[in-house]
Amino acid sequence: MTQLNVIQFFEGKQVRIAWNEEEEKYYFSVADIVQILTDSKDVKQYIKRMRARDPELNSKWGTICTPVEMLAPDGKHRKTNSADLEGIFRIIQSIPSKKAEPIKQWLSEVGAQRIDQMIDPELTFQMAVEDYCRQGYSERWIENRLKSIRTRKELTDEWERSGVREQKDFAILTNILTKAWSGMTTGEYKRYKGLTKENLRDNMTNLELALNTLAEAATTEISRNRNPQTMQENKRVAQSGGKAAKAARDEVEKQIGHSVISHERAADYLLPTEDAEVKEIESGKEK
Repeated sequence: MTQLNVIQFFEGKQVRIAWNEEEEKYYFSVADIVQILTDSKDVKQYIKRMRARDPELNSKWGTICTPVEMLAPDGKHRKTNSADLEGIFRIIQSIPSKKAEPIKQWLSEVGAQRIDQMIDPELTFQMAVEDYCRQGYSERWIENRLKSIRTRKELTDEWERSGVREQKDFAILTNILTKAWSGMTTGEYKRYKGLTKENLRDNMTNLELALNTLAEAATTEISRNRNPQTMQENKRVAQSGGKAAKAARDEVEKQIGHSVISHERAADYLLPTEDAEVKEIESGKEK
């Protein structure tokens, strides 16, 4: 599943959502929806009782629910029982709740919002900005991250144009260009930062992100110039793009006197929300 994970809020409570590009539909966390409708202290037990009360729902549970990787409360990504809009509406039918109609309307609006985003891609970036702001990233970092998303999309489009189709081939090419500029594959880079399933780019510092974006932008331009036709030719192009960013990295490190590759991850350099607010207030007083 090629997906974009987001968190949206209904009456102040979060709902984890994943967009499936291949199927062009949203998948919603079943537990999050049930929690909102029931305010249950033990959602898992409530779902078991709900299935026991509704034999028809229980018999179709395996087709209604799909395990989708989503962000867990502890910050790690785990497989979560999820359902598309039709499946969620079926689950809602089994829950006596005054919130049933309001949440149905909200879910429909979320679906319509995604259609709007497909018509106007700029809306997708607006949502991303809101999500990153909510997580505490700085404006400068968010700006760099959005540039990296655009650059990555241009690169994958160029790879597809040159005949790359398999996900494993995209991963191979990404590893080649990443290693060429950073000295590590993406997997090694994540382990270096102590990451498991978290997104590597979301845990890069501004400098790391800038160099990675440069590597991908350079690879795209070199590919357009050389017009590779085989996987082997694409590998050489990815190597060249990564080397261009490595040259820039070497010059930066020469000026600053230390490596730009950092153990830091998002949790290390993002201020907690309360601290960020205090810092902003204190900054205003100083002025």
